[in-house]
Amino acid sequence: MEIYGNILETLGDTPLVRLDRYCTGAATVAAKVESFNPGSSVKDRIGPALIEAGEKAGLLKPGGTIVEPTSGNTGLGLAMAAILKGYRMVCTAADKIPAEKVALLEAFGAEVHLCPTNVEADDPRSYYKVAERFRDEEGAYLPYQYHNQANPEAHYATTGPEIWRQTDGTITHWVVGMGTGGTISGTAKFLKEQNPDIQVVGVDTVGSVYAYYRKHGELPPAEDIHQYLIDGIGEDFLPATVWWDYIDDVVTVDDPAAYRAVLELARTEAIFTGSSGGAAVVGARQVAEQLGEDALVVTLLPDSGERYLSKLNRDWMRDQGLVSS
Repeated sequence: MEIYGNILETLGDTPLVRLDRYCTGAATVAAKVESFNPGSSVKDRIGPALIEAGEKAGLLKPGGTIVEPTSGNTGLGLAMAAILKGYRMVCTAADKIPAEKVALLEAFGAEVHLCPTNVEADDPRSYYKVAERFRDEEGAYLPYQYHNQANPEAHYATTGPEIWRQTDGTITHWVVGMGTGGTISGTAKFLKEQNPDIQVVGVDTVGSVYAYYRKHGELPPAEDIHQYLIDGIGEDFLPATVWWDYIDDVVTVDDPAAYRAVLELARTEAIFTGSSGGAAVVGARQVAEQLGEDALVVTLLPDSGERYLSKLNRDWMRDQGLVSS
């Protein structure tokens, strides 16, 4: 019989889909569609790995509490694994995350604490520091996806091998959004071990630090670090989960381009992704436009646009100046 023991056994082996209607140049562009995971996002891959790392380190005991600062998807990946393992889940999140994500986390039994978005990462009100306070006051396990090496290692073990197999080793470029850096880094390390000539390009947001740091080796001036509307990628600090040795370049995509790409992708490829996925395909198309027919550019769509419907609608996007009609 083909019956899984639990839902997390269905993780991975997500499909790779050509984007010939969205990317019409000579190079082939394909997207790994992570909404096919059981929790509908790429972060499902790291939830079990982060929990197992805590168990092995003796930081998480039976019946214990997990707390994580999250934009939603990692929280859900952790919450699903926590249910199956008998742990309590607490999430801290910036108050800009869509209401759908909060409702989804709560549906899976997670306790959600919303924190102000427009504060520095080291401000005691930030969702990072609130999570740390939970850890210190309640003895909770804080996986901290921004620093825990189990994050990129999960992609080294799963995402990288899947892409290599699915492309028969013909991938030439790996172009993907940078949030914690785990997805790009772990996958890139595996792919470059198979073929060092594969080019790895991160996709960053305007107002984030990654593109400037890749070019100059230091953080940008404070006035260049600012808020943006794209969910799930970009940062105002440098996570330890970015493996810079495997990243060749970083391109930037602004809010209007990312959100417009969400609509264009839905209406050309019938694939509905979130704004970070929109940014990823914009970056992939930019890279592909410079390449010939022998190139195979692979990108990744982290989740489904259904998770952002309070934002991915004409009224909200028009109010934000992202679309004109």
